[in-house]
Order: sequence, then C-alpha cells, then structure tokens
Amino acid sequence: MGDVGLNVGGLRQSDEQVSDIALGLGWTATVADVQATGEARRTLGRKLAELRRAAGHNQHQFAALVHYTRSSVANIEVGRQHPPREFWVLCDSVLATGSSLAATWDEIQVLEREQRRAASQVLVSFDGTVDSVALPGDDELDALELAQRVAASDIGTETLARLELLVDDLAMKYSVTPPGDLLVRVRRYLRYVMSLVDARKTLDEHRRLLVIGAWLSLLAATLHIDLKQSTAATARLMTAAKLAQQTGHTEIYAWCFETEAWSVLTDGDYPRAVELSQVAQRFAPKGSSIAIQSTAQEGRAWARLGKSRETYKAIDRVAQLVSPLPKPDQPEHHYHYDPDKAVSYTATTLAWLGDPAAEPYAREVIARLSAAEQNGKWPRRIAAAQLDLGLALLASGKFDEACAAAQTAILSGRVVPSNHWRALEIVRAVEARGLPEAKDLRDAYEFLQEAHLRRGAPDVHAASLGQRRRCCD
Repeated sequence: MGDVGLNVGGLRQSDEQVSDIALGLGWTATVADVQATGEARRTLGRKLAELRRAAGHNQHQFAALVHYTRSSVANIEVGRQHPPREFWVLCDSVLATGSSLAATWDEIQVLEREQRRAASQVLVSFDGTVDSVALPGDDELDALELAQRVAASDIGTETLARLELLVDDLAMKYSVTPPGDLLVRVRRYLRYVMSLVDARKTLDEHRRLLVIGAWLSLLAATLHIDLKQSTAATARLMTAAKLAQQTGHTEIYAWCFETEAWSVLTDGDYPRAVELSQVAQRFAPKGSSIAIQSTAQEGRAWARLGKSRETYKAIDRVAQLVSPLPKPDQPEHHYHYDPDKAVSYTATTLAWLGDPAAEPYAREVIARLSAAEQNGKWPRRIAAAQLDLGLALLASGKFDEACAAAQTAILSGRVVPSNHWRALEIVRAVEARGLPEAKDLRDAYEFLQEAHLRRGAPDVHAASLGQRRRCCD
C-alpha cells in the first residue's frame, strides 16, 4: 500500500510514463499559455470579489452562503484556490448573475485543454529524452521557477504540525469526554481540514493533511459507534479507509478494520468480528498498537462465541506482544496500546468467556485506575471494569457483590451507549436467577436508557445485521 512513484534516475520508464512527465512539464514549452491561464483565473476571482461587494456581502457572509470558509473565498478571489464548476454555479445563483461566472470558468477549461494539446506535441524518444521544442528563455531560471512553484504553499508546516498535535489531544480526550461532546470538536476540525484540501500546498503537505483527515474520520467513526449511530459510523470509516489507502498508511487502514470489528461485535455478529480482527492484523505494522489491539479484539470475539481454546490463544498472543513494550508517555491515547490496557482487555475477555479468573484482573484494573480517577482519568474504563467484575462474580456465585459492581457501573453515567448491552446482559442474568437486587438493577438500567434518549440519541440495536454496510468489505 506504499506510495507509487516514478524512479526517474533509476528504472527505465515506459513511453507512456515519459509522455506523462513531458506533459506535466508542458508549461515550460508554452509559458505564455500558462501565464494566460493563471491571469484568467485571477481575473475570474477579481470578478467574483467585485460582484460580491456589489451585492453587499463581506467575505464571511458570502462564505456562509456558498458553504465555503472565509479563507477559501479569499484564496479564490486572488486566484490561489481553484474550486470546481459547482462552486461558480452556486455563486451565480447567490449573486443573481445568470451564468456569467460559470461561463467564464468554462472558458478557462477550454484554454487549459488547448494548452495540454499543445504540450502533447512534444516529441519523446525511447530513452526518455525530449528531442524537440527547446525551452524558451533562461533554462536555469525556468527550473528555479518550477521548483519554487512546487514548494509554494498556503498552509505551511506550522499549521499541519498544530493539527497533528490536535489529533493526539483529541485521541487522549476520548477516555474522559462524553462521546457526544467530543464528536462536536472532531466535526469542527474535520470541517477545517476539508477547507484546506483545495488550498495550494506541497505534495508532502497534501499527504500530511490527508493523514490528519484520516485520523479524525477514524476517531469520529469510533464516537458514532459509541453513540450507536451506525450509518454515520459506516460513512466515517469509509472515508478513513479511503484516505488511508490513498496515503499508503497501513496503520490507519488496519484501525479501520479493527473499529468495524468492534462495531459488529456490539451488534452481536461475533464471527464477522473475528474475521475483521484477523484482517486488521494482516495490515497492521509489526509491533504496532493496532497489531495488539486487533489481536485483543479477536480474543473478545472468540469469547463471545464460547470458543475457549481460541480465546486463550489470543490472550497469550496479546501478552507476548505487550511484554516488550515500555509504559508510554501518553497511556490515555486511544490509539496507543500499553501494558495496563492489556489487563483491562483480559478482564473483559475472560468475563465474556464465563471464566471466574476474570475477577482478579477486573479488581486490579479498578484498584489501579481509581487513584487516577481523582485526576479525571479513565472514568469509562473503570465503568467497563465494574461490568466485567459483575459478570465474573456472577460466574463465581458471588451474587451480592456482582449486583453491587453492576449497579456502580450503571449509575456512574460513564457507560457509553455502545456498552449498554453489556449492562443489560448482567441485568437479565440477575433477573433470570430471581435475585432480590433485580428490580433495583432494572430501574438503574432504565434510568440509563432514559438519560440517553433525552440526549436525542436512541440506543437501537440493528434489526438486521445483513442490512448494514461495511466500510472495509
């Protein structure tokens, strides 16, 4: 999945590839045409600015009307950003200018096509050298100008570096922030990233921006899954997977499969969860966090299927992968695996398998994280550990403690919608045993559901798993 490029100084290129290179540098043979095209774009931008001001709109107001950012409008008006025809059609509609702007855009496209046809007349020999059409003017200055154009950017490395730090910050906020609140922030920054896609930038900056968009889309998908918003989650995962493919980012691509595995697991499609987890492992870079996470996810899916042998094998593999890892500087980062996280997954996996051995693991997690809870860390992981403990205690016949642990988790307000089924599983097990705590647990669970419904996000299981679209099929 790595980047595919031309080895200009090494392997011999095919005639078609060399022709593409020549066409790509065709502006050097037709400088006047290139200058004419650039001036035409700037003229169109100035025309837009004049019409906008005549209509009484500033850039902020106009940006809202055409669904672009103010910075994009500013770049378009000076010819630095080149939006598609749909933008100009919308501008004509907003400014009541008939089709004058779109018609001018069409004329520019004709000019560019003519330029490409002129460039195609360059003769290319079999050894990849240009035989005819000498470069006009000073060759060295032309080459320097080309290099300057390639390096030109309206974004800059500082903006991208801050966005990359922001992605890490949002991933660290995942464990402590209600998913609906964090999703608002992720959406806002995704919109900002989208506004930069059409800006002038270098190839390296373009790739970094797409990678940032992929991470944000992946995190947004995870939050949608937490909120049981399956349609939105699928769309976000599709975006993240496509961006990962375009940038050759196998780590993000593997996370897409693992995230979908968790989604289908919460819907009860455990065989599919095993399959997706295994695919994630095949794409995951060796020794990476996603390699460990997808292995752990596979183990949880085997546990739900009641496959003890496969479950214990997955737990052992996770232990082997985690053992050489140092404790990370940012263990709360959602996409960074750490040894402590492995204990949490072991507790869940054993609890789902009905193995009483889950109890000490769950207690270890609760004891370790409760101290950190005073600093606002790990509230959701503690709630999940309480559910694991409740399930393990039920398997051990310690019913009073099991009910207390489950009620603590449910009343904490930290059980996200995608984990409501885990709470309900314990409630039903307690009711099936006819335990006196059943009514209190049921009331607590119903309160949890009502609180979620009041926030406007109904917790609905998919009625038909086969109707769900999968981003990574």
